[in-house]
Amino acid sequence: MSDNPLEPNPQDYDRINVNVEAELVYWTGQFGVTRARLAEAIEQVGPRVVDLQKFLGIPVVGTD
Repeated sequence: MSDNPLEPNPQDYDRINVNVEAELVYWTGQFGVTRARLAEAIEQVGPRVVDLQKFLGIPVVGTD
């Protein structure tokens, strides 16, 4: 976990910090979605990565 908001990796892999541009760029790439689609998903289900994966139809590793 990094405290530097300019680093390309997320500060927290459980939640997206929507105030950090690098995180939005990282997660759009990881999820393979546009910025608009990610924003819509966050508005619908919040910033938790697991919730976003489910909403976007991305398999969630390590859960039942």
